[in-house]
Amino acid sequence: MEKFNTIQSSAVPLPIENMDTDQIIPARFLKATTREGFGDHLFRDWRYKADGSPNQDFILNNSVYKGEILVAGKNFGCGSSREHAVWAIYDYGFKVVISSFFADIFKSNALNNGLLPLVVSDDFLHLIFTEIEKDAATKILVDLKQQTVEIAHQQTVFEIDSYKKMCLLNGYDDIDYLLTLKDKIEQFEKEQVLF
Repeated sequence: MEKFNTIQSSAVPLPIENMDTDQIIPARFLKATTREGFGDHLFRDWRYKADGSPNQDFILNNSVYKGEILVAGKNFGCGSSREHAVWAIYDYGFKVVISSFFADIFKSNALNNGLLPLVVSDDFLHLIFTEIEKDAATKILVDLKQQTVEIAHQQTVFEIDSYKKMCLLNGYDDIDYLLTLKDKIEQFEKEQVLF
């Protein structure tokens, strides 16, 4: 995984509540077992019409909105536990999803795959949507080390599990982390007395 420290980026607003994983990546695209290529199908049924042409009314097809941050409505990632939803978001180019609530399994999958699911209050989420509506180029600053998110000179603190924070800062998945302990594990094994 890539190391994550700070991101300053414009954002794509998607103020839809109760977004489930089938809307994020439809089940018919779950045939691959590697993470690559899923971004092409992110929000597929909203991004494209039945004939395959782009739906110009959908936010990802509006060139005014771009960036590494997706700002989503409350209860993002509900539904099935498919990890592919996170793969699609990350493969598309988003590094952060901001919402006021994430489904637990989605949040866990995101953290395990290098995507930061950043939880803010309903009021701060509303502020973000308002600022982006005023100016699509508005930048959001996410500082993982300080656990802060800032927009339009307003800042809030977000919570994150300390282990997952450490993993994101270092670009570790769970296996990478265990490998950093290899010397300690080997030393522990040498010190064990066999009976």
